[in-house]
This record gives sequence, structure tokens and C-alpha cells, in this order.
Amino acid sequence: MTATTNPLTAVVAELAAAGGPIDLERLRATVDTMVPFCNHVGVRVTELAPDHGQAELPARPELENHFGTVHAGALFLAAEVAGAAAFAGAMAPRITRLQGFVLRSSKIAFLKPATGHVRARATLDRQAVDAVLAGGGGRFELAGLALLHDDADVLLGRVELDYVAWLGSA
Repeated sequence: MTATTNPLTAVVAELAAAGGPIDLERLRATVDTMVPFCNHVGVRVTELAPDHGQAELPARPELENHFGTVHAGALFLAAEVAGAAAFAGAMAPRITRLQGFVLRSSKIAFLKPATGHVRARATLDRQAVDAVLAGGGGRFELAGLALLHDDADVLLGRVELDYVAWLGSA
């Protein structure tokens, strides 16, 4: 096994050295391209903000199932990436102290078959985020919700996301 470098580490180090508020667009651009599998599938992080994250899944035949609708795995990936973007945006004030971040579990409810382009928008429990940002370091848990929509804004699915993360002390 070869050692790999986390591209987020270098950006976070630069952001910490620069001082001041975190450049969310730079963070979005880094998060958008750092996972090879997301690049392979074509899912993109299109928004990263303190209160939400958004990812988009392109309309591609390779992402369809045998019924011609978007494969459940591709839909989950879009939701998971939107959740990670929401996490990064929410934790931006403390991201230089982030030591680990894991999606522990999820629950998916597919409501309608998806065809074509899909947008996933995720939010985190704001009260829990505020408590983490106000506190010290250590392990914490955050709940998130990603909603999947098509271009007609039809709700395709709901994905509950359960995260565990660790912050180092200041």
C-alpha cells in the first residue's frame, strides 16, 4: 500500500497561514475534485456554504440502471457528496482543526425514479453545528439531510446522513 496525500490538508494549511476567514470557493474547488471516484462518475460540488452543500450528477447513460433510470448508487453518491460539502461549509471556521470525518450511517428513501440530471442539496443540524463551533476539540456527531431533485424540481429522494468527526484542540 502506498501513502497518499489528502489534498485538503495542503489547502487547509494555506488557509490557516493566511489567517482571516476561510475562502469557501477555494474550499469548494478542492472538495470538488479531491475524490477520484467522484471524478470518475462526474458528480460535482456546485455549492459549499455555511448552511448547505450542493452536488450535481450529470445525465449519462453509464449512470443508468437496466430500466433507464439513474442507478441508486449514483443517487446515493450525489447525496453523500452534497453532505460532505455541507459539512465542510459548516465546519469552515474550525476546518484547520479537523482531524477526521466519517459518514457512519445513512438511510435512503427513494420517492420517484430519476432520469437525467440530478441535484442533491444537503443541510446539517444547525443547532448541533453551532454547539460544535462554540465548543473545544474532541469527537462529535452531526446529523444531515440531503434532498434529491430533478431539473423539474421533483423530489426524488431523501437521504439521512449520520456523521462522526474529531477536532483537535485550539
